[in-house]
Amino acid sequence: MGNLIKRQKNKINRTVLIAFITLFSCCTTIKKADLRNNLTLSNNWKFNKGENENATLVGFDDSKWETVSVPHDWAIYGPFDKEVDKQTTAIIQNGEKTPTEKTGRTGSLPYIGEAWYRNRFSVKNLDKDKKVILLFEGAMSEPKVFLNNKKIGEWNYGYNYFYFDITDFVLADKENLLAVHLSNMGQSSRWYPGAGLYRKVKLIVKNKESIDQWGTFVTTPIVSKDLAKVNIKTKVTGENLRLVTRIIDAGGNEVAANETTSVFANEFEQNIALKNPHLWSPETPYLYSAVSELYDGNVLKDETRTRFGIRTIKFEPQKGFSLNGEIRKFKGVCLHHDLGPLGTAINKAALRRQLTILKDLGCNAIRSSHNMPSMEQLELCDEMGFMFLAESFDEWAKPKVKNGYNRFFEKDAEKDIINLVRATRNHPSIVMWSSGNEVPDQKGEEGVKRAKWLQEIFHREDPTRPVTVGMDQVKATMESGFAALMDIPGLNYRVHLYEEAFKKFPQGFILGSETASTVSSRGIYKFPAEKAVFKQYDDFQTSSYDLEYCSWSNLPEDDFILQDDKTWVIGEFVWTGFDYLGEPTPYDEKWPSRSSYFGISDLAGLPKDRYYLYRSRWNTTAKTLHILPHWNWEGREGQTTPVFVYTNYDSAELFVNGKSMGIQKKNNSTPQTRYRLMWMDVKYEPGALKVIALDKDGKPVAEQEIRTAGKPYQIKLEADRNTLEANGEDLSFVTVSVVDKDGNPCPTATQQLKFNVTGKGTYRAACNGDATSLEQFHLPTMKLFSGKLVVLVQSTEEAGKIELSVTGDGLKEGRINLSSSN
Repeated sequence: MGNLIKRQKNKINRTVLIAFITLFSCCTTIKKADLRNNLTLSNNWKFNKGENENATLVGFDDSKWETVSVPHDWAIYGPFDKEVDKQTTAIIQNGEKTPTEKTGRTGSLPYIGEAWYRNRFSVKNLDKDKKVILLFEGAMSEPKVFLNNKKIGEWNYGYNYFYFDITDFVLADKENLLAVHLSNMGQSSRWYPGAGLYRKVKLIVKNKESIDQWGTFVTTPIVSKDLAKVNIKTKVTGENLRLVTRIIDAGGNEVAANETTSVFANEFEQNIALKNPHLWSPETPYLYSAVSELYDGNVLKDETRTRFGIRTIKFEPQKGFSLNGEIRKFKGVCLHHDLGPLGTAINKAALRRQLTILKDLGCNAIRSSHNMPSMEQLELCDEMGFMFLAESFDEWAKPKVKNGYNRFFEKDAEKDIINLVRATRNHPSIVMWSSGNEVPDQKGEEGVKRAKWLQEIFHREDPTRPVTVGMDQVKATMESGFAALMDIPGLNYRVHLYEEAFKKFPQGFILGSETASTVSSRGIYKFPAEKAVFKQYDDFQTSSYDLEYCSWSNLPEDDFILQDDKTWVIGEFVWTGFDYLGEPTPYDEKWPSRSSYFGISDLAGLPKDRYYLYRSRWNTTAKTLHILPHWNWEGREGQTTPVFVYTNYDSAELFVNGKSMGIQKKNNSTPQTRYRLMWMDVKYEPGALKVIALDKDGKPVAEQEIRTAGKPYQIKLEADRNTLEANGEDLSFVTVSVVDKDGNPCPTATQQLKFNVTGKGTYRAACNGDATSLEQFHLPTMKLFSGKLVVLVQSTEEAGKIELSVTGDGLKEGRINLSSSN
């Protein structure tokens, strides 16, 4: 079939036959194929920030522009700057009434402004029977797309997927110039939105007689252990066609098939019986594939493969939510779309790491807050077993920020929802949609009409899933009827209103669509250890005793009690699974705070103490025994230093240097004592802090010990993965810590470290989880925060050995060997 690849850069997804694709150093070339060729335009993009009226011209000289790969976030490289998107505003969602200066609300990174991307490609032997589609999975923001100096379209919403039919614009057997203009306004977001072509761009060449883009819709309306009915609707372009669909199991075996020529309004509908189906669930995320073959007579015109799962969902009054006939609760987290030091540029390895951490936590559900999820995130949730709440908007017609989505809502909301649903509806992980979050439109008649209109669009596009809205103005929604019309009434916080809402809302259940918003800084502890609202400190950190929260939020136990005691509370989505860039509450007005404190894990993905509190309740297959705080408190000798233990054991005994501090048992006297073991009167003395967990008979079953560390001595490295794929994208996340001569972790170490990667890998970024750090992620040096940081090592396209070395003044060097393979 000839030389398929002459250039290494762009990734090829061959759907059916081997695609006739030739890649050259200057551009991407597609030769004629019998079916469809999917090409990801990843490398050799030219990028320049700023205005340029000539950037659409084919002959424009972009040789001095930066060469980048896509996905790309131009703002994540910084530098952090207090003046970026500085806002004088009152955050209504926080209950503020008086405007004040806010720094760091959108991450203090330079996302504002215009920029251009340019890419060259060619399509060989493009004849009249071919169609060419240009697909964008996300572009931040307001992209305007040009091909060969002709505008082919634009799209306003930066979080949406969209495509254009460029058949009439593309030149056959010649070089084509694709130019994309992006523009980000200040005061357009409440968090760091990122900037650029931060998700994939794809070119699809297929026959004109073909299956439409996002034209396949797979549902499983009847499911039992013996038989499942698989319904498949397939939209096509062309006449007198025949559709053959084969169902393939996870082992690659054909288990069912159907052929039909019956079509109505260019849509085939097939019902296929599948015996003894494997059901999809978080515990058993089994996936099938539907291979759709479109024929004109005996000529195969198109073929696509659609992954799907077989499962049932049901929401019932009093009982709550059931998956595959079994009642369960959502143990979920909210996730913003940034990936910490990578910014918003999508990376599957980083997403997989996040989900692996959440799987260990016992989490079973994700809410994409407050935007449409990436394809990669949904694919991984399908594979790894996470239920998904796919959200659409943070604003409707009424603004939260001056230049937010409110500018586009009336004109674009319907088409944005259509694209969201059609692009993602075959993912079994998605169990409900969200049409909005804390929208000011909750109040008043117009908001009720908008809620109804949006919900009806979702129902029209997907009759199989319910719709929710994250509501924070609960009293207002009771009065207006807003909440009553929603399929799923979602409450953001407002735990004191759950009972009243349950009585007044007709659905018979309540979802905690956003919960907790407890704040903490990893490894930082403040004294006295006591409950506090919007507590601030001189170092702009928050206490990891997990007793601090916001005026509108609460502590984890307030939600635990509702989840455990009320059958009609169907679960929660905690704000948030990981810290994220921007929204540095409670330090919105304090520089240099520039990222959140809400995460169960920090911005680097390192678990905070709160991680183990949730794990002790959520992870029912593993044991949890975690002590806090650390035990390095020079200068606090003899002072009261409370000790908390997060565990799924009901009781434990605490020892300080071998002396018993007594046995604590979980009890219902306070919300905290119901879920935590707390020794409030411990006096600090250096040495060993040890906890022994006890079973129901009072017998020791597990123990954990931490020790006072000596002087930092050696750097220690631990990778989440030691073998990478040699694709130029894969990542290893290496946790860097410092230990003393005896190997004890040094929890207060703050040394400046330097990083060096050799071999077939490159240094990508570093992050220490400090919300006040102004160090740039992409530079190969960073300070430790609470004794740790994470280094990201990226593979190249050459397989081989990789070594990371980390050095710091006065410390023994740390080295780790990794490898990559094809």
